[in-house]
Amino acid sequence: MQALNIAATGMLAQQTNVEVISNNISNMGTTGFKRHRAEFQDLLYQDLRRVGSNSSDAGTIVPSGLQLGVGTRVASTYRIGEQGALSLTDNPFDLAINGQGFFQIQLPDGDTGYTRDGSFQLNADGQLVNADGFPLVPNITIDQAAVGITINQNGQVLLKFDGQQAETIAGTVQLATFQNKAGLEHIGRNLLKTTEASGAATTANPGTAGFGTLEQGFVEASNVDPVQEITDLIQAQRGYELNSKVIETADQMMSAVNNVR
Repeated sequence: MQALNIAATGMLAQQTNVEVISNNISNMGTTGFKRHRAEFQDLLYQDLRRVGSNSSDAGTIVPSGLQLGVGTRVASTYRIGEQGALSLTDNPFDLAINGQGFFQIQLPDGDTGYTRDGSFQLNADGQLVNADGFPLVPNITIDQAAVGITINQNGQVLLKFDGQQAETIAGTVQLATFQNKAGLEHIGRNLLKTTEASGAATTANPGTAGFGTLEQGFVEASNVDPVQEITDLIQAQRGYELNSKVIETADQMMSAVNNVR
């Protein structure tokens, strides 16, 4: 009887599903977080009677066959990249991407990380950096003498100085996009890295077709829907309970066989 093993794979799969859901719920307040969905696959099948095989010497064909599945598994966790709500902060260094694209962050090892988290600050050198002090790419330095800072929708960082009518351009924020955004690898700290699955980054200024625009004084909230997550959690719990019921039933059937006299 394979029911015990089959139900066990179902329980393990639903356990992983609950872990994915719990990670979504725990990151409801994480800036720029994108929720994940567990995706399942059925396992190999036992061919007790192969479909399409001959059933007689006359060449008649078995129309459906007899296949028994051996369970399920979690094949992947897919990141859903839909836009999160934009939250007003009034911090001039906070930026939200309205549309596609990622901010580029210079990592300590020299690699580039990518994020939707636009909560930026200034370091001691006046550079725009993230919460961990990693600088924005391309590097943008704010003159401490500036009395006003504007970052427009096209990414231009404009500085206003006393006694100066025209604004000075300190640099331009660039965004990156990917052929397969779901193929990016999570490395924690709201950062992603490229992989063979994601492909190389394509960069351009905000406002370019397919790259979105910037909103100064806003951050993008998580796209986690608590109602949907609780619904998914209930379904995962019921699936786990049903699989445990299968194990209980299979155990009772095996017990009945063992007690035959």
